Amino acid sequence: MKVLHSLNDAGFQAYLVGGCVRDMLLGMQPKDFDVATDATPEQVKSLFRNCRLIGRRFRLAHVMFGREMIEVATFRGQHSENIVHSDEGRILRDNVYGSLEEDAFRRDFTINALYYGEEDFSIIDYTDAIEDIQAKRLRLIGDPETRFREDPVRMLRAVRFAAKLGFKIDADNEQQIYALGDLLEDIPAARLFDEVIKLLQSGHGVQSLRGLQHYGLLQYLMPMTHGSMQTERAGHWQSFIEQALNNTDQRLSVGKTTNPAFMYAVLLWAPLREYILETGGSGLDIGAPSVRHIQDAGAEVFNRQVQYTAIPRRFTSQIGEIWALQPRLEQYEGERAYKLLAHPRFRAAYDFLLLRESVGEATNGRGHFWTDIQENDERAQEIMEEARMNRSHDNDRGRGPSQNRRRRPRRSRNRS
Repeated sequence: MKVLHSLNDAGFQAYLVGGCVRDMLLGMQPKDFDVATDATPEQVKSLFRNCRLIGRRFRLAHVMFGREMIEVATFRGQHSENIVHSDEGRILRDNVYGSLEEDAFRRDFTINALYYGEEDFSIIDYTDAIEDIQAKRLRLIGDPETRFREDPVRMLRAVRFAAKLGFKIDADNEQQIYALGDLLEDIPAARLFDEVIKLLQSGHGVQSLRGLQHYGLLQYLMPMTHGSMQTERAGHWQSFIEQALNNTDQRLSVGKTTNPAFMYAVLLWAPLREYILETGGSGLDIGAPSVRHIQDAGAEVFNRQVQYTAIPRRFTSQIGEIWALQPRLEQYEGERAYKLLAHPRFRAAYDFLLLRESVGEATNGRGHFWTDIQENDERAQEIMEEARMNRSHDNDRGRGPSQNRRRRPRRSRNRS
């Protein structure tokens, strides 16, 4: 509201726009708030000292309030010769400004083209969005083929909104999603990583996964996972992934955090196991393969996957540790078990072990052992608390466990 007041007082038009208006109409708590205005990014920046400009394809202003950020976008204009397209029709650069009405028709879905004005408390709707909300219909603005070609990620957004809101995708839009899914192959892998997180870690993961499968889009994001879910073990892998997504949805519903590394460890577990089998390792019903075999197979799986969705190195290292701990959790007892409790990835690996057990994977029944030792063994509890305090201390000092090791003094390069 402060952003709206400041822009209006300076003589500009300014409205809350998009998902925040839609969610409030649906009785949902908005995740964030966006503002649309006729002020240029430079004019917005001149009004707010706590503002920074970002973006190349379309310039945006971010007004910061501590950790909170309000995104302010200038009204977009209609298509012109200033908009740069790829050969496939994808928009590459789009700094074209326009009016409020033009901006509405440049947005993707009707339900995201609603504007709320704080001066007269009105909702402005140029695209029959209110009607679509009442009908629980998800519909692109304009010609579906053209709009999907402009930005193929809109197909993923359609799946995500349908899952989140319980809406039905319009039939004409559905037809184009089936036909144009391969356009996702031209989207940068880093952007698709972000989209996968939004799809599967926003509280509606199971519905999003099924939507991706229904429209044939999973193969462009996780081709190895998609392939595993076409094999004779398809039911097993479907249950494994959906159970993990259900757990994630439950955590989010009570305000707990989630880790993308755990989700990707789940999504890529089937390809990992299948690659291990191909290269002479043990199968699902024989127990976990060796740590070394897991590490080698993991490196190959990552190399293949990052061609489709990038996975930041900080996550690949965590995923590798979760996987490599599985045979240790299945085998360690006595003193070795106590030492394992202090491992920074123990809890995630333990949760992963329980997940495997829940869908019938052979784990030597070790889930009960590790649950019991954590709940009933005082020494184990002391070790875990000390490890937690040490990690918290390292985080407070701005360094992780890998940075906590002493380094050898460098030898002098001066020679006598």
